[in-house]
Parts: sequence; C-alpha cells; structure tokens
Amino acid sequence: MNRRTLLRGLGAAIALPALDAMTPARAAAAPLRMAFAYVPNGIIMEHWTPAAEGAAFELPRILAPLAPLKDRTLLLSGLAHVNGRALGDGPGDHARAAATFLTGVHPRKTAGADIKNGISADQIAAKAIGGTTRFPSLELGIEHGRIVGNCDSGYSCAYSNAIAWRAEATPMPPEVNPKLVFERLFGTGEESANPFRKSILDYVRDDAASLQARLGANDKRKLDEYLTGVREIEKRLDLSTKQAQAAPRPEMAKPDGIPVDFEEHVNLMYDLMTVAFQTDSTRVATFMVGREGSNSTYRQIGVPDAHHGISHHRGDAEKVEKLTKINEYHLKLFAGWLQRLAATKDGEGSLLDHMMIVYGSSLADGNRHTHHDLPIVVAGGANGKLQMGRHLRYPKETPLTNLYLSLLDHAGVRPEVIGDSTGRLTSL
Repeated sequence: MNRRTLLRGLGAAIALPALDAMTPARAAAAPLRMAFAYVPNGIIMEHWTPAAEGAAFELPRILAPLAPLKDRTLLLSGLAHVNGRALGDGPGDHARAAATFLTGVHPRKTAGADIKNGISADQIAAKAIGGTTRFPSLELGIEHGRIVGNCDSGYSCAYSNAIAWRAEATPMPPEVNPKLVFERLFGTGEESANPFRKSILDYVRDDAASLQARLGANDKRKLDEYLTGVREIEKRLDLSTKQAQAAPRPEMAKPDGIPVDFEEHVNLMYDLMTVAFQTDSTRVATFMVGREGSNSTYRQIGVPDAHHGISHHRGDAEKVEKLTKINEYHLKLFAGWLQRLAATKDGEGSLLDHMMIVYGSSLADGNRHTHHDLPIVVAGGANGKLQMGRHLRYPKETPLTNLYLSLLDHAGVRPEVIGDSTGRLTSL
C-alpha cells in the first residue's frame, strides 16, 4: 500500500497513519519530526535546574512530571540568547525573547511595518523537507495576538506573538482555534456550513470498511485506534464549541471552537499536532503555550493573578510560589503529551521515538529578564540519534542556536549558520 493512500468519500479525504501494509512503499526508517514548544515569562530556575550533571541527576520540582520519560529527555543548561538582550535598544525583553527563540537574531526595534528579524530554525527545516508533506509546517498557539502595533516598549506585536519566521519580515502567526486546525488537516466535507453536524468519518465510512477488509490484524488495530482518536478530537471540539457558545460573552465574542478551559485547549492542540505527525501531514510544528508577556490567569490551579504580573515578583515568596505553580502546570501538560506520543504506534516504534521536541523559553528569570542559562528540554527518541536521559551543562553564553544546528543535522538539514550560532553542540 502506498504511503499516500487516503480514505475518501463525498469530497472528504483523510490521511492514514503508518501501517505495516505500507512497509514496501515507504523508506525503511520512519521520518524524523521536529516540534518546538514555547512558554512565556520565564521560569523559577531554582526549581528547574538539576544539581547533578550526566545521567545521575534528580528532576527538580518543575520538571518532576517528566519522571516517567526521564530516559527520553535531555536537559540542557548554559545556553543563551545574547540577541535577546537590549544591546542599546532599551526595554522590550519580552518581544525580543519570543523573536529570538528560534532565530537567534536581534529584532529591529520598531512598532511600524518595517519589522526585521531572522529566519527561524523551524522554517529552515520546513523549506528543506516540507515539500515531502501536505503542509511544510504547522504554527499553533493558545492566545490571540495582534501582528501590528506596539506590544512591548516600542516593539511591534509581531515579535511578541510569533516564534516562527519564514523570512526577515514575515512572521508566521500561530493558529489558536483548534476547529480551524482540524478543518485544515481533514477538511469539512460537503456540509461546510456546519462541519460538525456530521463526523468527518461518516464521509469516509465505506472506504474505511473496504480498507479494513484488506488489512492484517495489527493494521486493523492501528487503523481503529487512529480513527477512534480522530473521532475523539471531533467530540471534544464539538463540546468546546457548545461550551464557548454557552459561556458569558465578553465585549468581543470568543470564536467558536476555542475551548473555555485552558487545559482542554492545550491538550487539543497537542493532540492535533499528534495526528498531523501521525499521518505525515507535516514534519515540523511550533506551539506557543502563551504569547510573550502573557497576562493569562490560572484559577484552576489556584493562581488568579496575571501571569506576567507575578513574573515580576521581586523575590516575594508568595508570587514566586504562584509562578512556580504555573511553570509546573505547563510542564505537566507537556509531559502528558509526551506520554501520549510514546503510546502512539508509528512504524517499528512509537511516534515519540521518531521525534525531536524542544521545550523552553528565551527568558530564564522573568523578574530580571535574563537571557542566559535558558530553560531548555529536548525530548523524543530522535530515531536513536541522540543519547537521552542526561543533564548537560555547556559553557556560559553558548548560543541556543547551536542546538538547532545540531538537531537540524539529524533531520538531514544542514545550514551553515542560524542567527548567532557559532557551531554544533558537542556531547549530544
């Protein structure tokens, strides 16, 4: 069976995950996917950085949710984004943090149309390998954000609200509506006026039944698990739409399809990335858990305070504790996604086995706006190309972009430089 086989019906088409029956038609090794997840406003680093280096380290409080996947992660210390600093441009660290995360370039300070940054690592990869998939890359997020106007001390909103940059003046704003992401991946069928009145699976039911009859037992199980997962996402999106419609309306109406509950929103976006990778619809994705400078609140974990506000804690113990809770919460949701990836069959292993995922921020201490010793985790199996389960400490001021050069090498993309990179990281 060809890898590009689709389930079709009434104008709808659904890509398939990797099945055993596709083995002769696909390369022996599963494709390597890359994802980058960004969290805003810095981290309480004393609860992030392990004391020991190498494999004999204990996970600190914030990273504790990674315990079941400790052997699938690399913790990197000492990496920096020098170009996130003012360098004579004055305030605006939040805008510079998001802008530099994947580019390593100092953005031009402007609130006008003359924005200038660099090409981001994800887009370098997308340009090189994106032609093999339906979508060169996916850009996802949680919070709506403007791309024009002044959002941080004279810096354009484009810098705070996007981490993916296709060109120096072309940010790739993230899509925050999971329903629109679903429709992009799977279409809407003929009932486009109300795509969730009927499941997308109803359109391809006959084709799916025909395919099931031709598959072996293992492939039948894989296909059933995949189709069940797609239907589960549909149900959650439908419920989210109903909850959003029933919720009290602010002055600006909330778009349909965006969950009221933050955790459900994040998990839906993670799961949509999963099916996008599972069906080889894309091999590159970015995800902003919040826009830089975000003032979201987290009442569900006992933190009603604005996130950005408490990141400027000035050493206040109560605020430090609240910020730590937010950091833990974000990491818990990320770790849950990794566990779901580990449970998703892909070729001869799991989807996590065939991924390289970077999770972190371009701010370490959000109170002082520091851009060195950044909080960075690399997760996944990387097709066996990385030695996981360790904490590595690099010399101070080592560019974070050196990591991206190394990871892109493993994906078969070998740029000479990314932003301020000075070479590849050793010991990975």
